[in-house]
Amino acid sequence: MGNSYAGQLKSARFEEALHNSIEASLRSSGGDPQPIFTQLYLEPEAYPGNMEADVKSKADMPLQGEEGHDPLNGHASNDPEELEDDDDSDSSSPPLPYLQTPAPDGSCTLDGIISRGFCQAGKDLRLVTIAAEPIEVPAGFELVGAKSPSIPEHILVCAVDRRFLPDENGKNALLGFSGNCVGCGEKGFRYFTEFSNHINLKLSTQPKKQKHLKYYLVKNSQGALCKGPLICWKDSKTRQFSSSALTSKPSSSSSLSSKENGGASGHSSSPFSLSDSPPTRMAQASSVFFGSQDLGRDCSFLKPLASTPSHKTLPIVPTALRVNGPTNGLGVDVHTSLLSPSQVSLVPQAQGYRTPDLGDSPVSSPMNSGPPKKRHRSWHPSALVPVPPTAVPVPAIRPIVNSPGSVLAVSSPQSLAAGVIQPQPVTAGETVIVPENLLNSSGVRPVILIGHGTLPYFYGSVGNIVVSPLLVSCYKSSQLTESNLETLGLHSNQMLSVEMMILLTLQYLARLASNQIPLREELEQIVLKAMLGCPGNPAISPSQLPWLARLEASVSGGSVQVVVTHNSLGEGISESLHSLSEGPQHQQHLPTYVVIICASKINGNEFCVLVLGKYQARALAEGMLTTNEFLKEISYELITGKVTVLASHFKTTSLGDNLDKQLVRYQRRRKGQVIQPYQGDVTENTNSQEPASMSPPPDSELLNRIFQIYPAQLTVARSLLSQVCSIADSGTQNLDLGRFCKVDFLVLVPPSHILVHQTAQRIRQSGVLVDLGNEDTSTAHQKSEKYVVRLDADVHTKMEAFMKKVKQNPYTLFVLIHDNSHVDLTSALSGSVCHGELQGLADRVVNCQEVLDAMNLLVLQVSCFPYTLQTHQSRISIHNEIHWPSNNHLQREQPHNELVYFGLRDYSCSLQWGVASPILRCDDAFEKMVHTLLERHPHLHSMVIRSYLLIQQYTEAMMALTSSPSLRDHITPETLAMVEDLINAPSREGSQGRGHMLLVRVPSLQLAMLARERLEDVRDKLGLQLCFAVMLGSPASELSLSRNFINILRAWRGCENEEWVPHTYEDLEGLPCIIILTGKDPLGETFPRSLKYTDLRLIDSSYLTRTALEQEVGLACTYVSVDVVQESKTSTAPRESDGEKTTPTLNDGEELERPQSNGSAATRTSGSLVENGVSSSDLADSFQKPSTSTSQPECLVTSDVATLTEGFKQECDSLGSQLSSNPLKAPNAPRSNYSSSSSSSPSPSSSSTQRPSQSTQFGRVSKSSRVSPRTVILSRAAYNLLSGESGSQLSSFSLLPHADVSWSSPLRPLITQNLQGADQSLYYRQWTVARQHHADYEAPPVLHPRRLLLSGPPQVGKTGAYLQFLRILFRMLIRLLEVDVYDDDDEEDEEEETTDVTTPANTQWPDIEDIRKLPFDLNPRDPKFRKASPVYSDKMPKLFKEFKKEGDNQTQGKRVTKSIRLSRFAAHNAFHHCEQCHLYSEAVPTTQLSECSLHAFSFCSSMLGEEVQLQFFIPKAKEQHFVFNHQGSHLESLRLPLVSTKAHDLLKSPIFTPTTGRQEHGLLNLFHAMEGATHLHILVVKQFEMPHYRKYWPNHILLVLPAMFNSAGVGAARFMIKELSYHNLELERNRQEEQGVKRQDVWPFIVMMDDSCVLWNTYQPTDGSEKSNGSSAIINVSLKAVLQHLESTPKIPLYAMCGVRKWSSSLAHKTPRNPFSRCHLHDFVLLNVDLTQNVQYDLNRYDCEEVDFNLRVNSSGLLLCRFNNFFLMKKHIPVGGNKDFVVKPKLVEIENKAPISPPQYVCAPDSEQTLLDAPAQFLLENFLQSCSHRLFPKAVQNRNNPVLSIDSYLSLSPEISVCYINSRPHSTNLNHQGLVFSGLLLYLCDSFVVSGLLKNFRFLKGATLCVICQDRSSLRQTIVRLELEDEWQFRLRDEFQTANCSEDRPLYFLTGRHV
Repeated sequence: MGNSYAGQLKSARFEEALHNSIEASLRSSGGDPQPIFTQLYLEPEAYPGNMEADVKSKADMPLQGEEGHDPLNGHASNDPEELEDDDDSDSSSPPLPYLQTPAPDGSCTLDGIISRGFCQAGKDLRLVTIAAEPIEVPAGFELVGAKSPSIPEHILVCAVDRRFLPDENGKNALLGFSGNCVGCGEKGFRYFTEFSNHINLKLSTQPKKQKHLKYYLVKNSQGALCKGPLICWKDSKTRQFSSSALTSKPSSSSSLSSKENGGASGHSSSPFSLSDSPPTRMAQASSVFFGSQDLGRDCSFLKPLASTPSHKTLPIVPTALRVNGPTNGLGVDVHTSLLSPSQVSLVPQAQGYRTPDLGDSPVSSPMNSGPPKKRHRSWHPSALVPVPPTAVPVPAIRPIVNSPGSVLAVSSPQSLAAGVIQPQPVTAGETVIVPENLLNSSGVRPVILIGHGTLPYFYGSVGNIVVSPLLVSCYKSSQLTESNLETLGLHSNQMLSVEMMILLTLQYLARLASNQIPLREELEQIVLKAMLGCPGNPAISPSQLPWLARLEASVSGGSVQVVVTHNSLGEGISESLHSLSEGPQHQQHLPTYVVIICASKINGNEFCVLVLGKYQARALAEGMLTTNEFLKEISYELITGKVTVLASHFKTTSLGDNLDKQLVRYQRRRKGQVIQPYQGDVTENTNSQEPASMSPPPDSELLNRIFQIYPAQLTVARSLLSQVCSIADSGTQNLDLGRFCKVDFLVLVPPSHILVHQTAQRIRQSGVLVDLGNEDTSTAHQKSEKYVVRLDADVHTKMEAFMKKVKQNPYTLFVLIHDNSHVDLTSALSGSVCHGELQGLADRVVNCQEVLDAMNLLVLQVSCFPYTLQTHQSRISIHNEIHWPSNNHLQREQPHNELVYFGLRDYSCSLQWGVASPILRCDDAFEKMVHTLLERHPHLHSMVIRSYLLIQQYTEAMMALTSSPSLRDHITPETLAMVEDLINAPSREGSQGRGHMLLVRVPSLQLAMLARERLEDVRDKLGLQLCFAVMLGSPASELSLSRNFINILRAWRGCENEEWVPHTYEDLEGLPCIIILTGKDPLGETFPRSLKYTDLRLIDSSYLTRTALEQEVGLACTYVSVDVVQESKTSTAPRESDGEKTTPTLNDGEELERPQSNGSAATRTSGSLVENGVSSSDLADSFQKPSTSTSQPECLVTSDVATLTEGFKQECDSLGSQLSSNPLKAPNAPRSNYSSSSSSSPSPSSSSTQRPSQSTQFGRVSKSSRVSPRTVILSRAAYNLLSGESGSQLSSFSLLPHADVSWSSPLRPLITQNLQGADQSLYYRQWTVARQHHADYEAPPVLHPRRLLLSGPPQVGKTGAYLQFLRILFRMLIRLLEVDVYDDDDEEDEEEETTDVTTPANTQWPDIEDIRKLPFDLNPRDPKFRKASPVYSDKMPKLFKEFKKEGDNQTQGKRVTKSIRLSRFAAHNAFHHCEQCHLYSEAVPTTQLSECSLHAFSFCSSMLGEEVQLQFFIPKAKEQHFVFNHQGSHLESLRLPLVSTKAHDLLKSPIFTPTTGRQEHGLLNLFHAMEGATHLHILVVKQFEMPHYRKYWPNHILLVLPAMFNSAGVGAARFMIKELSYHNLELERNRQEEQGVKRQDVWPFIVMMDDSCVLWNTYQPTDGSEKSNGSSAIINVSLKAVLQHLESTPKIPLYAMCGVRKWSSSLAHKTPRNPFSRCHLHDFVLLNVDLTQNVQYDLNRYDCEEVDFNLRVNSSGLLLCRFNNFFLMKKHIPVGGNKDFVVKPKLVEIENKAPISPPQYVCAPDSEQTLLDAPAQFLLENFLQSCSHRLFPKAVQNRNNPVLSIDSYLSLSPEISVCYINSRPHSTNLNHQGLVFSGLLLYLCDSFVVSGLLKNFRFLKGATLCVICQDRSSLRQTIVRLELEDEWQFRLRDEFQTANCSEDRPLYFLTGRHV
């Protein structure tokens, strides 16, 4: 097996190294890369897996590429050889035309040839087709998979002798080969070359087993053959490499998240991996250094990747690879590197760089030792060509190439905007040698922006260049999908040609300013406009292009140059790089951009851009790093001492003096004296002990704050609640609000101690814990922190405890609030420790299965920058997003002295205010200094340089103001003004020592610590240590403040507690201090109003995503006074108004406040109200007073409701929109200095004593109530983006929304500033996708139903809103657990007659004799009968007055209800679900409706005169209550117990509930009312409603009435229940008599209960002593207890009916005089069917059937007893019953819109009147109720002369009283002697009514008669039979009928007058 091929000599190692590198660049892995240390230290077999990286080499570590998500075509870029294995590719993406690569020279180009994948005998060898077939494997052989470059998507199966394969350590493989063909079975191939021909590998290089035998094949669980672990080909020659790799430090992990298009799992993966780890393994990306002694001798090679549908080659990015000094100091010569521009990125060492946005970068292979022999001149894709080992991907960031022992590390970057790109043949010589020392000689590391075409290979000092894919997507418009084109309004014929692209790029670059960098989004918009603008797309010929291009470039003034070449892009790049390296003499003419155009006849036009501008090249390179990566780079530079040169530069002052010496000199001169803090000038010194004891007066306002919720917060809370309700109402069973009776919550916050304290403080102040009943007032203060959890290492234990609580409390609705949820949305799979922070925790917690599945858990994600949650894969339904209402509509509601939110948009708009001193500004002087330093220190990250300069600026500003005034000219005016304000504000008149906070944002912790240490040191040496504090604001630590400042804060609070220390930034209200805020992201902490300046000068071009940039500026957002904003908008120039402007001082110009906000001293700090959104907290209190400081007097209130008095609920009270409602008390005048502009307005603010509400004119609001926006100082890069339309660049909202997402399409519509809320969310959901390391990347397609998103701008008051939401959610749940019960005043007590019988009030049971002595109260007093006619009795006259009143009331109609909390004994409707009773009411899945058996039950009804057949539906479980015949099919009777039976749990009486129209709302679930005891409950339903009731109550027994009763009223149901029960009693007596039981022993009672009975109560048993006012406590009891009590009444069979009283709220105040009464019983009755055998319910009745029945029972001499110590509560149910019966015309075609009134219910017989579709009885009852005054005019309001009604009671309206007389012999009737009647009503009278009876009664003259009968003939017969014509006069026209047609059997009635 020789080493030569095609006439060229190569070493095997060289070829393998090359092969690895090429392979790596083509590969993408389906799994996540393994953690790097695993890769380094573990054996490959430890991770067998689905190794998709085709890696086989003798290198110690197989390389592994990393898959990235390609934002353009949705494909994760995949190894073309492995596409079929890639599960992650997006099936919807278009086919990739560039996968069909041009065939290499000499290979067979006939794609159709069948031989590929088949052996020469024609047998199929492809794994996919023969995986399941049995294959015979001889002993000692292994099945392995071979790969052929000609069919990369397939694996070919071969059998190979195990001796020729390596063992698990990669050793001991015999040389040579022995194998068999598994297709045709041919055996004994002794040479791999021969074997490869047989299986048609079709190689164009020499076949080698190491190269083409890739995998072991193994059987999976189904027994099918599948790809197994990689074959570990290694040999001893490369072992040095691995040993040096082991020396890499663990700290060298590369960053985890990527910036533009995240890499696979978002992390740079190591170049080496032992196998593709399964996707579940967490990918840890760490960079690896591999330095080997001989690194320079071998080369690995990266192929260029080409794409574009036209098959032209397009380069992909060689990207960031870092070459740096190794830790092991091995010498290496790296200068001969050759680098291919494949998509590559580097994993740096400890400084950890990875480029964002490349595509799936393949990774360069490890460098094998051995010198390069010779370079290939041509490259054949199938023959993976060797290349020198130092060919590395180009670094994205300045590698230090000159160090002797460089190590190379490579990481795969994210997916580039192109898909999988295949190599193209490279012509000889298309390589570029990168000159040595390019960075040192020219001071610039050129950036190559990929354009269109193939980039060359790079050799030499490749660390000196960077290849960026920044703009490549702009040239990919050809990849737009049809739907995207349609959305954009484009046609496929509008695509731009390459020539147009080149010209547009030139035009764009030429118009960029010298301080701007190219932005992808900007160029995309230009391309889109061009496509929309010129549909014709003018053709440009190749000869026109060069001069047109030069013409475009000529307008740039030399900053853009065009280089045209004719052979390759490499030629132009090479030429430009060489001219650059030739030294400084050429540099003054250096263009910023060189556009290289290759006008090749073969490939058409290609181009790329070489960025040579020092600022631009550095900004582009740094912008390719993620935040984690550049922070790592910074810490690396600090640790390794690279900054020494810079640090030494800053050891001298700007004047050239030694800084430290000067400070020490000044310190000695001061002799230990310090500058007095609150008075005088900085020149006055005092002894250092004195000031420490000085303490300012307390601020009483701090103590009077109250927590308040503002309108916007309330609106948002209500929106959240309504969304939760709509989830519950959606019918999807995702949320059942009816089951919850409690709310609990947990707030997850990013890992910041201060944020935890802040959120806990808000919870305390809001009182929500007490309101929810979770804590009582005493514990709430201590326990609030328990409800807030940081997402740090301890979160898992806390979440476990929380989830345990969730599971244990199914009736509690838990809300998991994920605050600032945009922070760290890394996928848990890719999470690891990065830059000292754990990542992926939020994903593990919020998206874990337990949380997703818990039905009683809502997840509320809260974010000010929700864009990363709004991707195409979002887990949150767009309907579940709640957006904060916009400022505009809030502002309209607010008067001038109110506060409005001042946010990001307002800052951008403020640039148009035209004020002299804008609040958003760029410090140009600082930028110039930075620029100079950047040129001097090209090797350092720009943030390091900016930080050092910033420290020097602050240091010298302090010195200039104290010891060295001569330094003033060397400090930028911005810095000087801020420091001066900081030092002097506390000593201004009236300030009481309060000053401003200055916030300096330094993202790197090391730099922040350095800054704090340095500034503190300088401050102390200058004697300023008592003037202001310098604090490090780090999320990882608590606030640390010196004791003297703590004492000052305590004094302001009047706080006695010695232990008190500030926990939040708001606690620092009023303290002059510099906060150096560090950390990767701001995490949402709220700052006090005294924050006046936000210094963001370090936030530069590394922050090029919308979230990154906006969250920094969000630090300054707050609430400000309306008038401040309005003045500013109206004024176009500074103006002095009202003399409030003081004489100009230095600050006036520099002061960071707008002058014209003049007196507006009150800046944020101003104590005004609700100042900033942030502190919106103050709002609340501010209502009371505009106090200046936001700090809370926590210490004061350590234990009491402290929290309420505490400061402010910052965010909580977000908007001050209602402040105006209470006039503010003005605080003491002195407070004004607080104001941010205070520095410019030392004059005492006289106006401050006025109420702001009166002093709003002319900007004179009292200073302390004026809140001005904070001043923000930005870097130039950030300023350009935030200045929006006012600047020349696009605005921040057009940027990529977040580093964890990528654009889904190369072009998309422009996002405008007006796109907010839901529209913006829709936009991002359509046009962005989650990157692979994003938590939503693998989100399930189904949105999570119980997840909501609340988004609102930073510091607007979201915390207050969600706490209010919890409160109103709880109130609503309680409301769901409450019920409206009727609460009408009882009329009886005043009417109760004193009788001789008095029973002691605490008697439990009635004595039958006493009851007999009681008179029966004939009048139905229940309020439900208020509209019914009173029944005449001896006591009537008393009622007369009251009656009139009722008549008036009648119009009101509505009965009074009261809301009552359901108790555990309540009856429930179908909406109630709980674990206890679900078996009672809900169908178990196993028991279907068919489990009910249907039984017919027939009996003869004497009343109906016919046999009645009823149907019973009896569930299997209830059959024990019935008796069946022996066959078990025929129902014989319902079992009844014996009167004598006694049992603790026994309920003897069957319960019948007639119900109609209330299958859902009827209270038919008696499980809890019965305390779970066994009982018999039968629902009596109409036939047509039976299916509905069966559906809702499958476990209830249904008694179905015959069809003839479908339209009947409740009287029919009661009649049938009683008839059935009596018939059943007889059957049971007969049955049990046979068993020896006496007939009278069978239990004769049933319970008839309405379907609206909800609760039962009784008086609490007392020791006999009532409360002094005669009232007693009422307690709930169960229905079971009530029934058992009634059933155990002595001599119970002697009572006809027992019942209980109706509840009313007045009952609690008076105990009944008598525990028992004889009176009407209804709604809930224990009925003796034996005694009442001969008294029937009127089956025709719709209303008052119970009063009618009671009167008949009483007149029959039977006993009715009401137990007055029990009360029944009836629920107001607005639906069902007989209420919703609508009377409508019989003939539908009659279009009569007018409602039909009761007078139309009757008509003359045979008249033409409209006939109605309603039962006759219903029409009659309603007519009588409404129109009886016409029938009985003499009776109206005449209680002394009632209408006589015989044998029946019908309501004739409340104005007419009725006297009831029973015609039966022996009945008990009212003594009517002397009573004269005003009318006579005869209703369906039977034979007992005779003419003799009527003659006993006397009538008034003119009294009226009404006789009602079933038909006309019986009417006439009755008149004759009763001889009525003797005394009554009739006329023909006095005959009427109900308005029914004849088939509906109308009722007839005749009226007459008494003569």
